[in-house]
Amino acid sequence: MTTAIATTPLAASKNWQVPAYKTQFWLERQHKYCIVIPVINEGQRIISLLTRMSQLKLEQQADVIIVDGGSTDGSMEHTRLQTLGVRGLILKTASGKLSSQLRCAYAFVLEQGYEGVVTIDGNDKDDPEAIPRFIKALDEGIDFVQASRFLNGGVAENTPASRDFAIRFIHAPALSIASGFHWTDTTQGFRAYSRKMMVDDRIAMFRDIFTTYELLAYLSYRAPKLGYKCVELPTIRRYPKGEVPTKISSVRGNLSVLGVLFSACLGRYNP
Repeated sequence: MTTAIATTPLAASKNWQVPAYKTQFWLERQHKYCIVIPVINEGQRIISLLTRMSQLKLEQQADVIIVDGGSTDGSMEHTRLQTLGVRGLILKTASGKLSSQLRCAYAFVLEQGYEGVVTIDGNDKDDPEAIPRFIKALDEGIDFVQASRFLNGGVAENTPASRDFAIRFIHAPALSIASGFHWTDTTQGFRAYSRKMMVDDRIAMFRDIFTTYELLAYLSYRAPKLGYKCVELPTIRRYPKGEVPTKISSVRGNLSVLGVLFSACLGRYNP
């Protein structure tokens, strides 16, 4: 279920709607920024991503926090995660998909006092080497950093042709026209947000209307409209050969994503 008023004091004071979750472990805040990783049954992919992040020593720049949607594959074993630099593990116990997971994590990290958040998918398609540049952008006053494989310097490898077409010629153009900001890669969950933007009541990201992929499209539309400083940075996104690791089904899922897109562009998620 989803709580009408969240259990944390900050969320309760603002009447945020936050899905029920449990804190599996928490080693306290060390840095001003954190890296939030949403997962569900990512298996070896999340271990590979965390290993790459550890090799880059990213835990020395930002705290790593995982929000789990209910994994049953053994990948969330606490000791191994902590060995790989994870400082917090949040388990969503309510219904809902990605947007519900993110609302859990974002409410938690804002309560802990973080000044900004970098989010990267747990399926190991995005190269975490870009994360220091995201943090630098936050330090320079940027409110919304979006990863783009399509900018000069970015890499798009093995992207399914149908997805490449939909992003380039439908999703990104629609959000660019609606928001007034030129986006090139709007379906990616690899992003960074400032605290100022996340707590803005004019955005109101903590609402039960955001359960699947609504929050991603909505923020790409709403943040530029409100004058927040947005930027895209070139990143590397590699799909493995063969089966594509995704939570979006081929037909119904993609139609749902398009429905969310047009709802966002028409302002239907505005508070």
